[in-house]
Amino acid sequence: MKRTGLWVVLGIVAVLLILFGVSCGGYNGVVKKDEAVKNAWGNVQAEYQQRSDLVPNLVNTVKGAANFEQQTLENVIKARAQATSVQINPDDLNQENMAKFQQAQGQLSGALSRLLVTVEQYPQLQAVAGFRQLQTQLEGIENGIKDARKKYNDAVNTYNVSIRSFPMLMFRGMFGFKVRPNFEADQGANKAPEVKF
Repeated sequence: MKRTGLWVVLGIVAVLLILFGVSCGGYNGVVKKDEAVKNAWGNVQAEYQQRSDLVPNLVNTVKGAANFEQQTLENVIKARAQATSVQINPDDLNQENMAKFQQAQGQLSGALSRLLVTVEQYPQLQAVAGFRQLQTQLEGIENGIKDARKKYNDAVNTYNVSIRSFPMLMFRGMFGFKVRPNFEADQGANKAPEVKF
């Protein structure tokens, strides 16, 4: 009887040690994945900052065009100010904060798109080499933003899967790991734009 009790206690201790080993190994793996999410988020912010830094140069170049619509320029400046005011610490990444960030950045994207469409009506501005260079830089930055957002979503996916899988699922609350939000498509992005000639 005593031997059976001893084997039961040793079995429980072995199971606890295995779970502890798995959770520690899992913990370290999740920490690495969490840091990868934070790094990817920093890269996203760097791309958006690069775009924000380019906006004043673009606006000043366009201002030089005679009779250019002031309201369009003011909307770009206002959207840039709002976009740069929304900052999220990687530890505060949640659905609500991400929605605010995306909304502010989306407003700047929309204002820049309207600016570039309006510029089409000014052939003399399109001929300015400085403007063409800034437009090319902006296109490159927009591609960089798209890539950085994709890499962020990939890192978030890897992290979220790991904390929602067994055995980390049992320990994630104890360790403070929370599900991270993905970038989502902008509202209305699922509809094809209407092109009129």
